[in-house]
Amino acid sequence: MEFFRDPKLNVVGAMKGAFTLSMVLIIISIVSLVIHGGPRLGIDFTGGSVLQVKVNPAPEVGVIRSALEGKGYEGVQVTEFGSADEFLITVPGIEVGDKNLDESQTLLKDLRASLADADVELRREESVGPKIGNELRTAAINSIVAALALIVLYLTVRFVFRYGIAAIIALIHDVTLTLGAFSLLNLEVNLQTIAAFLTIIGYSLNDTIVVFDRIRENMKLRRKEGYRDVINHSINETLSRTILTSATTMVVALMLFLFGGPVIHDFAFALVFGVTVGTYSSIFIASPVLVFWYEHHLKDKKRSAVNM
Repeated sequence: MEFFRDPKLNVVGAMKGAFTLSMVLIIISIVSLVIHGGPRLGIDFTGGSVLQVKVNPAPEVGVIRSALEGKGYEGVQVTEFGSADEFLITVPGIEVGDKNLDESQTLLKDLRASLADADVELRREESVGPKIGNELRTAAINSIVAALALIVLYLTVRFVFRYGIAAIIALIHDVTLTLGAFSLLNLEVNLQTIAAFLTIIGYSLNDTIVVFDRIRENMKLRRKEGYRDVINHSINETLSRTILTSATTMVVALMLFLFGGPVIHDFAFALVFGVTVGTYSSIFIASPVLVFWYEHHLKDKKRSAVNM
């Protein structure tokens, strides 16, 4: 199926504009992360307890937060969860095995005492110790770094080194913008979202490799054409495939986001946002980086020839 018949999209001509847009978005993402002290990590990485409670009649979020802070629970986070009468209460730093073994039950008792006129029902409880949280955080970082390193190695073997660097730049672009979106929206980064980030990396890389394969083929078939023309032609030849793949993936991700429920809401958002920026980067970032690299290298060679 082809959405476009012989498209003439001048991707390389829009290279400077695309790079400028991406740089602005990356700067906004980094500034947001700096202001917030990094992404908001879930208890998977920091340790603590999460309680899902149903309160009837439903109070304001601020009332629950103030009640718990008044009982000495510092750093407590309270958010609505799915409906107006269900809340997610996150308390950092509770370690199973120390003197606060029954802290979550104590918190529930204190909450019921503070909301004496309301019925507080515990729906779900999760706890992670700080030591396990640190181990999970290290493992998550290692998995992402290892994935990027293996991608560079694979693309260097399959293509050449500059293709690997171009792909990594596009992947870093995608992950940075997704982290920035999480920071701006104050969404939580946990093991589920790390899985989403790795999915985004794989999806974006797959799109990029399809374009790179076509570039390599056209480099042999269109030897008389300029480098920019070959890149543009290759992107246009794979454009229908890229859009079709993105559209079908986006439908699934959107259904998860809209109807999957609050438990996987952040995971689904990461997929929706990641597919969007991944499609953009495979067209407007990865291949144009090859052009930038080639032309910069060509200028250096000419400069060296002149100085000899």
